Amino acid sequence: MLNKPAPQPEIECWVQGSEPDITELSSQVILIEVIQVNCPGCLVHALPEAIRLHESYASQGLKVFAIATAFEQFENNTLKNLQRLLHDGELQGDPLFQLDKAGYLENGKLPYSIPFSVAMDKLVQNDIDASEKAINQFILSQIPDFFHSELSDERRQATYQQAENYLRSKIYNAVTFEMYGLQGTPSSILIDKKGLLRQVSFGAVNKLESDIRSLLKEN
Repeated sequence: MLNKPAPQPEIECWVQGSEPDITELSSQVILIEVIQVNCPGCLVHALPEAIRLHESYASQGLKVFAIATAFEQFENNTLKNLQRLLHDGELQGDPLFQLDKAGYLENGKLPYSIPFSVAMDKLVQNDIDASEKAINQFILSQIPDFFHSELSDERRQATYQQAENYLRSKIYNAVTFEMYGLQGTPSSILIDKKGLLRQVSFGAVNKLESDIRSLLKEN
């Protein structure tokens, strides 16, 4: 998908603000930060960094927005909990426990507000059985060389079991998350001024800012 037209994210709704289609944002560099409400790292690291980049480069042509998705823990990664987070700074599940214990929260709430648009990923009911074929396809989507690597039989079997357990518990398919082949959250999606997908990264990315600055200089 890299260096090809970025697919239009499919969302359930805009919970805060709104943005036009990617094709209508030509001449701007786009950063889409994909998060989960129940992801402590998204709230402590990814969103604050996205906010900093927004504040630093919006005037130079950077468009930032976030998409909240759900590929696990569906009882917590909900539209309702996203609304609570955005409107009142309220956290649920692991983030509430971990961040409160770490002293990160203010009066039990997120200590910052998000200044850009936020959408909820489109979720569709998962009707795929956890067959051997489906499990193998899922593993290969995450570990392309799984069957050719030097993993021990024990490690290979454990990975297969983890994949099977995940697919059996997977209630929904997150359309945008899967469309972009994301591995988890937080993930960053960078699209250039021509609407071409230039980067998809998972976790903390030390060179994200330098990549944005390079794309902003392109014609």
